Order: sequence, then C-alpha cells, then structure tokens
Amino acid sequence: MILQPEDLGKILLAMLLGGLLGAERGFRDKAAGFRTLILISVGACLFTLWSLHMGDPTDPTRIAANIVTGIGFLGAGVILREGGRVMGLTTAAMIWLSAALGMGVGSGQIWLSIAATLIIMVVLWFFPILEGAIDRMRETRTYEITLPTQSEMVTHLEGVFRQCGLRVHSHRQLKTGDHLMCTWEARGTPRHHEALLKALFDDPDVRGFRY
Repeated sequence: MILQPEDLGKILLAMLLGGLLGAERGFRDKAAGFRTLILISVGACLFTLWSLHMGDPTDPTRIAANIVTGIGFLGAGVILREGGRVMGLTTAAMIWLSAALGMGVGSGQIWLSIAATLIIMVVLWFFPILEGAIDRMRETRTYEITLPTQSEMVTHLEGVFRQCGLRVHSHRQLKTGDHLMCTWEARGTPRHHEALLKALFDDPDVRGFRY
C-alpha cells in the first residue's frame, strides 16, 4: 500500500488531538499522560485506516470494531479500588475517548473529531469548578463520638443530628470499658455540619469526638 498524503495528515491530526488530551492529563499528573494518549489515538487511527484499506470491502469496519474491545481491556487496567473509593475512572474514560478520536480521524470525520476534542477540553477544564461547587453544597462527614454508656445518649444525639439538618446514612456502636464509641456518617451542607460541631462542643455528656 502506497503512503497517501491524506493518510499521513490524518495520523498527524490524531497525534495532535491525542496530545491535547494527554497534555491536560499530564498537567494533572494522571497515570495515562501525554505520550500514552498520543499513542492510543494514533494507534486507533492506524487500525481504522488499515481496516478501510485492507479489510473486507463489504465490511470495512470489521477491524475498527475490535478497537473498542481492545481499548476496554486497556482502560480497565487503570481502574483501581482504594479503600471504599474507586480510582482511575476518569483516566479510563480518557483512554476510551482518545481511541474514539483516533477512529474518527482515521475514518475521515475530521471536523466532528475536532469539535469533540474541544468539548472534551471544556469538560476537563471547567466542569471541575462546577463539580467542586456542588460538592461544597452537600458533603458527607464521618463522626466518631465518645459517650458514657447510657442508652438514652445515643437517642439524644440522633435527635441532635436531625435538629442540625443532617441526614444520617449509617450508625455503628462499640463499647470500650466504661465508654461507648459511636460512629455516624451524616450528609448535609457545611453550615449544618458547623451547627453540629457547636452542639457537640456544648454538650457536657460528650467525652470526645473527631471527624
């Protein structure tokens, strides 16, 4: 197969689009960075070009369709579970999107791929600001409160949580000596959490707490 200038241009464009996404990931010091996303985007573009030039004329997308499966395995490798949190989902999505952009460029959807890249950059740069504002409106905190071993104190504190406008998601108790260690997971606005802290400080029966 003779190298066509159009195909070379597609490879260079795939490298550019993948590099834009990789630069953002590298700036945030993520696992899949600059070179990784460039290689993924260019690789997807090459597979798509080979699918068009060397595949079955009646089904030119046969090879390209397998890119989706292969990228899925690659993306799964960067997803980790740490404690109760799942890490790497955004990086896995970036790997998936880089391959999609490479396939788009390779199949000739140039302007659509460029537009999609711009939309992705807007999501990566500006949506974290919106996400942070939403998180500040409602946050979940875990409180560990030490109480005397009196059953009515637990009921009393549950009422304090409600009075402060917090919603309790889970509650655990552990008796240690003459103390009762209670753990509450509560969700609400920062103002409601501050109201609870003040109530705990003012309560003489609360032996100690942390969050």
